[in-house]
Order: sequence, then C-alpha cells, then structure tokens
Amino acid sequence: MTRMVTTAAVILLLIVVVGCQTDTGTSQRLPARGGAYGGGMERPLAVATSANEIDLVEKMAANRQAYQQSLQALIQYYNAAGNHTKVTWAERELTALNRIPQYQYIIEAQVMPANLRATESIAAADQLYEEGGRLYRDAGILPLPITKDVEALRAALRKYEELIRQYPTSDKIDDAAYKMGRIHEGLSDHMIALSCYQRAYQWDPATPYPARFRAANILDRRMNRRAEALELYQEAIVKEAQFTDLRLMAERRVLELNTSKD
Repeated sequence: MTRMVTTAAVILLLIVVVGCQTDTGTSQRLPARGGAYGGGMERPLAVATSANEIDLVEKMAANRQAYQQSLQALIQYYNAAGNHTKVTWAERELTALNRIPQYQYIIEAQVMPANLRATESIAAADQLYEEGGRLYRDAGILPLPITKDVEALRAALRKYEELIRQYPTSDKIDDAAYKMGRIHEGLSDHMIALSCYQRAYQWDPATPYPARFRAANILDRRMNRRAEALELYQEAIVKEAQFTDLRLMAERRVLELNTSKD
C-alpha cells in the first residue's frame, strides 16, 4: 500500500512540475486566431470560438502534454533504477495514451479558405513541405496503434499548417492539405480529415493525390452522407482514374449505392 501511495505521489509531483514549466515550443499551442475563413467556405463545425473555449482547450492541451511527459520521465527513472516491472507499466500506460484520439477542438485556423489556389513555386514552402514529409515518414505506419511516434505526426501537421498559413499561394498547399488529411484520418479526426481532403482538390483540381476518393469514403463510411459521397465517388472515377485500386473500389461502391436507391 505504501508503494502505491508513493508511486501516485511521484506521478502527481511530476505532472505539477512539468505543468509549471515555461512553454517549451509550439507542440501544444493553438493556432493564432484570425480570419482563417473566407467567403464561400463551409465550416467543419458550425460553432463559434470564444475566448473562454480557447482558454479551456489550451489548459487541456497543456495537461495532456504534461501527462505524456510525466510518463516518459517515469520510464527514464525506472530504467535507471533497473525496475523493469514498473518500466513495463509506464510504457503500457503511455502506449494506451497515444492510442486515444486527441482532438484539436479549435480548428478554424487549421483549415484555410476554399478559394486559395496552388499556383506558385516557393522555395521556403517547399522546404517546409520536405520537413513535414520527413516527420511524417519518421512517425511510422498509420493507422494507430501501429504508429511509432504520434508526436512526430503532430509535428508534421504543424509544418504543413505553417506552410499553408505563411505561403497560401504555394503549389504545395494541396499536397500539404492531403497529407494533413491522411494524418487526421489515422488519428480518427474524421471531420478535420474530410475538410483537408476537400481543400486539396479545391485548391488544385488536378492535385496528384486521390483526395476526392478519400473524402467520399469518409462521407460514406463515417458520416452516412451517401448522396454527397456518391457524387464525389463519381468524380474520383473520372479525375483520379490513375489510382486503379481506388478507382475500382469507387466503381463498386457507386454500383452499390445506386442499387440501394432502386
């Protein structure tokens, strides 16, 4: 019993200490507020963001980060102490934490207006895209829980978000949006993933990725918005025909949806 109380006290102390530290970076900071939405753009969630909501979400994000860092500190401590049993416990708890969907809640600044256009070759944007791609590859395999490094995925998201925010005319914004969609979908943030896929083909109708198919699949399988999904599957069959396996899946699903209407 004494050991349990002591362990709990150590964890609580670590959380308090980490939570009181100064900000170590942008990993849990929310995007700046401002005019992220333009004319003709639908909101992924029709809820206005208040200052109170932002404060609550920022506190939650800080506590989430503190919890993760506390577990990592425990793993290091027990490794150094040679307590393999407790190392296993802490590692299991950290793995379970990483498997839990971690929603962003404030998404206005993450998904930019639909009327952007991917037109310019910009070296600085290309560099951000490459940095995001490296982090994306380093993270391992999606979907969770197979992913090796969830924080690397979130770091990749931040690179792609920075690219779109700073260079909204770059010819890489549709590529970044598609990669963001893949990450969010793997993290079970399906609403945000849908918006990212939509932006990819809205910003560049000739985007080299199967964004329409993936958006249709979310509408179909996750949201039961079958009429919208059917229309998008049909577009994907024509405009993303080079992705043979996905095209065949889309054709089969179009047939199924049309049959179900009869």
